[in-house]
Amino acid sequence: MKGNVIVGQSGGPTAAINSSLAGVYRTAIDRGAKKVYGMLNGIQGLLEEKYIDLSTHITNELDAELLKRTPSAYLGSCRYKLPGIHENKEVYEQIFAILEKLDIEAFIYIGGNDSMDTIKKLSDYAIITGSEIRFIGCPKTIDNDLALTDHTPGYGSAAKYIGTSVKEVIRDSFCLRYDSGVVTIVEIMGRNAGWLTGAAALAKGEDCAGPDMIYLPEIPFDFKKFKDKVAKLLEKKASVVVAVSEGIHTEDGKYVCEYGASIDFVDAFGHKQLSGTASYLASYIAGELGCKTRAIELSTLQRAASHLSSRVDILEAYQVGGAAVKAADEGDSGKMVVLVRQSDDPYQSGTEVKDVHKIANDEKLVPRNWLNKEGDYVTEEFINYVRPLIQGDVSPIMVDGIPRHLYKPEV
Repeated sequence: MKGNVIVGQSGGPTAAINSSLAGVYRTAIDRGAKKVYGMLNGIQGLLEEKYIDLSTHITNELDAELLKRTPSAYLGSCRYKLPGIHENKEVYEQIFAILEKLDIEAFIYIGGNDSMDTIKKLSDYAIITGSEIRFIGCPKTIDNDLALTDHTPGYGSAAKYIGTSVKEVIRDSFCLRYDSGVVTIVEIMGRNAGWLTGAAALAKGEDCAGPDMIYLPEIPFDFKKFKDKVAKLLEKKASVVVAVSEGIHTEDGKYVCEYGASIDFVDAFGHKQLSGTASYLASYIAGELGCKTRAIELSTLQRAASHLSSRVDILEAYQVGGAAVKAADEGDSGKMVVLVRQSDDPYQSGTEVKDVHKIANDEKLVPRNWLNKEGDYVTEEFINYVRPLIQGDVSPIMVDGIPRHLYKPEV
């Protein structure tokens, strides 16, 4: 590489997103980049000319290892929607003027669907204007809903946390006896795709029966069928544990959480903030069946639990970061790195690049045949798909009994 590289992080963070950042940084340096800049708070921060020289923050191998083990987005993130090229040309002129001032050769953006929309628009503008800056997307999302890639970095660690946490919830649910029984509803992230919630099935094993039901947003939710099945289960057992996606909805498209409270916050991409699904269902079951209920919302814990990250996930996150730089260095632009599963036993994967125009603003959903006929549990095909992604551990670097993270001073 002859020029400089700039990298940003966007959208919801994960336990593995900083491993991709480490992969971008190390590969760019190894390939001869003069400087590697980090956008602070993604494209939104770049527009405000907020960025850092990463070499002043990652000064040795220990820093790089700490970065891999640090949750959340080290550079800061954003949910900023770039306008269409013909809607606000000035924004693009401003961005490209900043990139040219920094002598940027490659622009790497680590993110999910909305971030790939940013790569698509910037690479299109580069073609229109004849700019030689290359734009590459690096996949990241715990939602695992990016098209054309077998899976996304961040998903494996979140799935490992969910499977572990649901198993612990099941253990806990049996320790106290209630004459009417107890129903525990665990709410897991997932607006339109149920990849995360399906991972609750990983709790099942020789020492655990797993959750009793799993509801994904791919199939409309039926309150009566849900209540009747819970009632039937309570006739046989003292405790029932149910995993639900935050985005489950009824046949008419209304989110279950909207039955409990109105949703006021909508982000720049038009996404409603979903919360309260488990709470509403717990109240509903308590009212209908007169039993004790609990609502548990995993919320940000499922994407911040770096102490329980998957080694496969961290290694692949680093790998796609390096592959993004390699693709840009070899002349690609308007592409996203994808993971290709080469073997399940033993598990092996590789990387390729795909046209970002075929990825941005699309969603990969859980196939219908990976759910049972009733739509309240996942099949073995789903479990066989996700299990290789949660293998191995990455031990935190402990200081005074608590994991140490790489800290970035405020700029």
